[in-house]
Amino acid sequence: MTEEKTLPSNFIREAVAEDLASGRFDHIATRFPPEPNGYLHIGHARAIIITFGIAEENNGFCNLRFDDTNPVKEEVEYIDAIKKDIQWLGFQWKNEFYASDYFDQLYDFAIRLIKKGKAYVDEQTPDEVRENRGTLKEPGSNSPYRDRPAEESLDLFERMKNGEFPDGSIVLRAKIDMASGNISMRDPIMYRILHEPPHHRTGNKWCIYPMYDFAHGQSDSIEGITHSLCSLEYENHRPLYNWFINELEIFPTRQIEFARLNLTYTVMSKRRLVRLVKEGYVKGWDDPRMPTLTGYRRRGYTPEAIRSFVEATGVAKKNSTADVGLLEHHIRQDLNIRADRRMAVLDPLKVVITNYPEDKVEMLEAVNNPEDDSAGTREIPFSREIYIERDDFHEDPPKKYFRLALGREVRLRYGYFVTATDIVRDDAG
Repeated sequence: MTEEKTLPSNFIREAVAEDLASGRFDHIATRFPPEPNGYLHIGHARAIIITFGIAEENNGFCNLRFDDTNPVKEEVEYIDAIKKDIQWLGFQWKNEFYASDYFDQLYDFAIRLIKKGKAYVDEQTPDEVRENRGTLKEPGSNSPYRDRPAEESLDLFERMKNGEFPDGSIVLRAKIDMASGNISMRDPIMYRILHEPPHHRTGNKWCIYPMYDFAHGQSDSIEGITHSLCSLEYENHRPLYNWFINELEIFPTRQIEFARLNLTYTVMSKRRLVRLVKEGYVKGWDDPRMPTLTGYRRRGYTPEAIRSFVEATGVAKKNSTADVGLLEHHIRQDLNIRADRRMAVLDPLKVVITNYPEDKVEMLEAVNNPEDDSAGTREIPFSREIYIERDDFHEDPPKKYFRLALGREVRLRYGYFVTATDIVRDDAG
């Protein structure tokens, strides 16, 4: 009889268990919603493992949804790479969706809010919107267009959709509270105009695009996602997330935030990683020096080691930075178990075994992995002339030097005992 693995408790597991026990939800559905504007890095591994893991543990499902609401930065290359990386980590989504799948429905949601008096079209310039938002210490100021009739906003919003206005000239905003202590609740922008470039899936059908705060929560609801698991930076956005759901009276997804995974000596900013690639500082996203999953894969890291590392760092509510040495420790542990051993001589020193036949080549048996008997053995050739690492011989050995020296006997790995009897030097010494 095998024992079931007991999973360590964390606040997300506890919250999900409470929601099931209370009847708030009768099943678990999560989603991983990357923006296709770059390759996934080690920080994303935590989000993937938590999001897919919670669904698996509760016999639920996880969707993959690309947040493709900004055509300026998104590329199909990134979509393909993201899917490959998720599968490499050992996960499979139930459905593949795109925020653009819901553009029509999101547009209808926006109209519903305008009709309720909960959204309005604002004609302030971007600078005016920014200046009137206020600060952490000072409340914002109402837009002069805030109380325009719903019919007027409906007309302007339709004209925005029809392409009658240039980029940045007009936006749709939620009507909440410009004096709120939470800046994200100060009439956030819901839609902006972007005529170019064409969207990678919808082409030129749309020239208005929903902002992330409006698109992602409603997309969660449309898909019936029970738990929206996201990084801690969205904690202040949760009241807005809930406000949209409540005002639209749609499926009430629960948002839960967790701390991001940061590593010492490691660049995690997607903007900076993009710059490293675009400006040629590295040889692509899979450069082994990059902290991307594809870079780690090329470096020889295994998905099992990355998952072990992420699980060891736990799930927290406070941002912190993990030592890169911990990641390397888990890589070494994993490779020690699964990696076949091979030997190489980097700085060769020729050794001639004088009492071994000149024309003989013998095949010796070498263990592939001393940690795994199932890895078996391999044959390596042995002959009169062999090479050892130069550091493995010392003409005048210091104390506690146990490698080859004149008059000293050592055993060759997988081979015979040999004794150094003399030194023959070439012209280089």
